[in-house]
Amino acid sequence: MQIRDRYAPSPTGLQHIGGVRTALFNYLFARSKNGSFILRLEDTDRTRFDQSFVQNLYDTFSWLGFRWDEGPDTGGRAGPYIQSERFALYREYAQKLIDAGKAYYCFCSAERIDRVRREREEASSKGISRETGYDRFCRSIPAPEAAARVAAGEAHTIRLKIPLGESTRFHDELLGDIEWKNEDINSDPVLLKSDGFPTYHLANVVDDHLMEISHVLRAQEWLPSTPLHVIMYHSFGWAPPVYCHLPMVMGQDGKKLSKRHGAASIDEFRCQGFLSEALINYIALLGASYEEGKDIYSLDELAARFSLEKLNKAPAVFDYKKLEWYNAYYLRRKSDEDLAALMLPYAVDAGLFAAPGTAPDTGQKAVFTAAMPLIRERINFPGEGPDKLRYLFSDPPLPAKEEFFPRKADLSCTVELLHSGKACAESLALAPNDESAEAFVKAFAGQNGLKLGDLLMPLRVAITGSRVSPPLFGSLRLLGPEKSLFRIDRALTYLESGRAAD
Repeated sequence: MQIRDRYAPSPTGLQHIGGVRTALFNYLFARSKNGSFILRLEDTDRTRFDQSFVQNLYDTFSWLGFRWDEGPDTGGRAGPYIQSERFALYREYAQKLIDAGKAYYCFCSAERIDRVRREREEASSKGISRETGYDRFCRSIPAPEAAARVAAGEAHTIRLKIPLGESTRFHDELLGDIEWKNEDINSDPVLLKSDGFPTYHLANVVDDHLMEISHVLRAQEWLPSTPLHVIMYHSFGWAPPVYCHLPMVMGQDGKKLSKRHGAASIDEFRCQGFLSEALINYIALLGASYEEGKDIYSLDELAARFSLEKLNKAPAVFDYKKLEWYNAYYLRRKSDEDLAALMLPYAVDAGLFAAPGTAPDTGQKAVFTAAMPLIRERINFPGEGPDKLRYLFSDPPLPAKEEFFPRKADLSCTVELLHSGKACAESLALAPNDESAEAFVKAFAGQNGLKLGDLLMPLRVAITGSRVSPPLFGSLRLLGPEKSLFRIDRALTYLESGRAAD
């Protein structure tokens, strides 16, 4: 059997974590079986449809870096891949069910249907009857009479005949054998609306069959719809696809992941500075396992290892801290140039180089790129970098005098230590690398009877404005001797006079 699966979103909102995971699992399954992954846009909900959501879908998957083999923008042998372009097919197949006696015309008005629904719900709540929904009033109309009324132009819908007094069985690759009593299925649901538009269920089943979808991997929230879809397949005389309802994704509170748990759309994660490879790696592990003791996978590695047998029945819990860990992992493996490119928009917005929105000049950009090794291990997101590097592009404010003091040192001792730091600062700024700088300063401290930590603390604060900062030796090299000595003199004047230098 040729494996063909699909991602079939409704373009009524932004792409979110749950949808992207469904798409990713379908992509990985298709790749693991040398099959085809298909995108279909289910745009029958025209009241909420917006073309911007379609563009968001394309942009999201372009950024994530995996694509479909067939779809609206790529074409393929089973198109068109947009449901609004397939309405003639739905009318044709709804009529086939009428002709086969598996569906019927319904002439009930919306007012009658609403009244019946309310009456049945009230009876059910009082324990008088279990029946809810439509009462199948038009199911018994003789076919010739119904056809004549349609020919006369009477408004109508087309409803599916749910087999009465039976149960529907199907197998789910994750959940096993499932049986559903037909009386618990939506009673004779509408397939084709009075305006000729198909309902989701008709379009979904017809499209999956005509597109030769072999496997349907979708969220477990669609499980209640599956018995109805299986009945429709049988009504058409078609074999249903293989179903696999994916484990739910929950928040830390045990409830379905939603906006109340934080960022939900991929756009939000992207704006926060999450990397595409971090999201893919983490999402692929939500409800699936691949290899014992291994957490890091490329997209190709995931595809090579994916199988339905490795899915978990239990819901997956979305852990933002774990996702941050993945983000930090991938950030730290970026080249200086790539990391700088990721961080640059945040730096420009933060006004790192001049006023907010001002791009760096050639020299500033060179320093910015060269500074990436100083902060690579200190950030989880690109947006965290600019503030950590601000001291390289403008003189930092002088902190309280006590911030300069090494442990057990007073002001007088600290001033002496900073004079000693000044004496070696030029050599440190000119050292070719950290190893040379460290060897020099250790020798200097030993020759002058100083503790290395005591020597470096006031020097660090003078150069960076903080006791906690990126590495001192690299900072001195990037600032150069002239700027470094200026900052040390400024700090000495401040400490000796008790006021900030102009």
